[in-house]
Amino acid sequence: MTGPASKPRLAVWKLASCDGCQLTVLDCQDELLTLARQVEIAHFTEATSADAPGPYDISLVEGSVTTAEDAARIRRIRAVSRTLITIGACATAGGIQALRNFADVAEFATAVYARPDYVATLATSTAVADHVHVDFELRGCPIDKRQLIGVLSALLSGRKPRIPGHSVCQECKLRGTACVMVAHGTPCLGPVTQAGCGAICPAFGRGCYGCFGPMAAPNTAALKPALRHLGMSGPEVSRVFATFNAAAPEFQAAASYVGPDCSATR
Repeated sequence: MTGPASKPRLAVWKLASCDGCQLTVLDCQDELLTLARQVEIAHFTEATSADAPGPYDISLVEGSVTTAEDAARIRRIRAVSRTLITIGACATAGGIQALRNFADVAEFATAVYARPDYVATLATSTAVADHVHVDFELRGCPIDKRQLIGVLSALLSGRKPRIPGHSVCQECKLRGTACVMVAHGTPCLGPVTQAGCGAICPAFGRGCYGCFGPMAAPNTAALKPALRHLGMSGPEVSRVFATFNAAAPEFQAAASYVGPDCSATR
């Protein structure tokens, strides 16, 4: 804390993102009101005009680093933050915008903007951890509010936060959901995706899209032939790994790898 009698100071920051994770923070409603009584919200542009200077006990950072200004700003945020937590796929793995990492960003800018010379951007979209030390990561697109409240509660009470490292498949079993791959032949990234969402998509008969990113040591090499067996082409298999967490190393490798069991053509 900043002083012996003061509340912990919380700041919420935005880099390149859609604001979805910040909206999840606001969606906590009753929990957020309880939290607000325990902390001083020193900076949170999405929720308040208050903008108190640092230092901050906890900083939540949404968004990826896509400009030189972002890179400089995240270093300034890190310098005034005792604990820095990245929230969401953009901050932890580059986000959807990391698709630029697979192509020529100058070509994209020329195709989209009438005056691309006005656009100042980096050639890649990268995770915050590629630029500064991160104390804790919360995955998801968007994050899960139960995990957010759990992590903040742990930090405020002096406990080490705990986030599951197992796959979405275990969440399906816990809620009694039949495997969509086995029961319906639906392609699913659940076997290689970190748990945290509560297996929402499989519960409604849809395959997991991998929005919480790769689990610890994901066996993507075994999953790719299984997806091909369900009728997906090689390019389709590559594309499912290049979405929310395109720059996560394990998914990036799976998106670009072409092998004998997962060729580029059907």
